[in-house]
Amino acid sequence: MTHILPLRVYYEDTDMAGIVYYANYLRYIERARSDWVREIGIDQLEMKAEGIVFAVRRVEADYILPAVFDDLLEVRTWASSIGPARMVMQQQVWRGETLLFQADVTIVCINSRGKPARLPAKLRSIAV
Repeated sequence: MTHILPLRVYYEDTDMAGIVYYANYLRYIERARSDWVREIGIDQLEMKAEGIVFAVRRVEADYILPAVFDDLLEVRTWASSIGPARMVMQQQVWRGETLLFQADVTIVCINSRGKPARLPAKLRSIAV
């Protein structure tokens, strides 16, 4: 299942060169992952109340082409693998038919003491 998050580039997203500041792509893909999790029915506030939260373990990112002020972008997100304790997400940022950015993001769960925890059952049951 691919989740799509549309977004627009605002002036505040750009750097002195007028292009999207590199760290903002990480913010964009974080928003998309949060929406993806919500869409599949996982309540992160409920998880937190149970003492479990998601944490990013690893990000491998490729900046291919720049986005600029007022661009309409689309963040595409899907899980490429889901195991008992970790999930790898594929995320891409597109402007129309042009790929601008892509990342492989490894997600884990940790408990309130920062120790590893199993992913929620609802998430582990998703076929990839």
